[in-house]
Amino acid sequence: MTSPASTSSWFSGLVRASSSSSMAGGVASAPASASFPDAPAAAGGGRAVVAGAGAGGKRKQLRGTLFKYGPKSAQVAHSAGKTSRDVHLRFLLAYATDALVLFFPVAFRTGDFNHQVIFIGGLTDGLLATDYLEPLSLALEVEKWSLVQPLLSSSYTGYGISSLEQDALELDQLISYLINKENSEGVILLGHSTGCQDIVHYMRTNFACSKAVSGVILQAPVSDREYRATLPETAEMIDLAAKMISEGRGMDLMPREANPDAPITAYRYHSLCSYMGDDDMFSSDLSEDQLRQRLGHMATTQCQVIFSMGDEYVPQYVDKEALVDRLCRALGGAEKVEIEWGNHALSNRVQEAVRAIVDFVKREGPKGWDDPWS
Repeated sequence: MTSPASTSSWFSGLVRASSSSSMAGGVASAPASASFPDAPAAAGGGRAVVAGAGAGGKRKQLRGTLFKYGPKSAQVAHSAGKTSRDVHLRFLLAYATDALVLFFPVAFRTGDFNHQVIFIGGLTDGLLATDYLEPLSLALEVEKWSLVQPLLSSSYTGYGISSLEQDALELDQLISYLINKENSEGVILLGHSTGCQDIVHYMRTNFACSKAVSGVILQAPVSDREYRATLPETAEMIDLAAKMISEGRGMDLMPREANPDAPITAYRYHSLCSYMGDDDMFSSDLSEDQLRQRLGHMATTQCQVIFSMGDEYVPQYVDKEALVDRLCRALGGAEKVEIEWGNHALSNRVQEAVRAIVDFVKREGPKGWDDPWS
């Protein structure tokens, strides 16, 4: 789910003027530094400082480790056209500076513990996607938990040319890395916005490492389809996407007016915007049977739903209280946390968000090693 305040520049998901406002569900703009590990299989990674501009322009900073977890090369592309895997890099988020682009998958970890909360953001999200992540990382360290923020190939403006399936594969690679290289004793998945769809899809795959997931938190599980239906161009573009898919051109890009924030394939547009598309999991007009079909497999996993009662991406005609009740039932009796007046990213209810998440982690986190291959 993208913010109405997001810029129309595709590249600005990675490079943004420092004076621009941060997106709700987007990455905050500020400098950071990190270094990449050499060997793909090397445990840990380079020490990093990730900084961002929080609510009201307040600067926030986290220290941790930036590491590569997947089989693809972690690279840095400089504006001069050169690439390098082993460089000291600096996020210079200003148009006037030399630009760089990260090639994924890499992740940023705060805390050095054997239990991890993995944050999966929504559309356009990357590092420090929500204001609650900084205080959450500090609160988790007190409980001896690490916070891991992966950069998937769908992060920032990559979501339009990716899919839930690709995100699930990369998430499984991350958990495998944590188990094999960081001696993880179990993880909890925390999804924000469209990241909730990633988690629901991942848990359906039954990949081996999904057995290491002891709990799931869905923060702002809302319908991309219902929000996009409020935009005037959507109906026409759904028809175009369906036509392209029927002609075998599902991986071709849609016209720019379909999604000005980022390039998007016909398949991903149809997945996000069409009735019963692959991403359509939380819509208020789905029947009880349809919701169970999409969410029922989550019943075997401890789950918490954090729903913002002032979410700006939920159309006004939707009964939010009824919707969250239906979602929790379809999820097999998930715990419900309703945050009054909370917005989509909970930037106006940060402490409430942190309390709810940490309380769930303390209650539902792994008590010991559960071999995912047993």
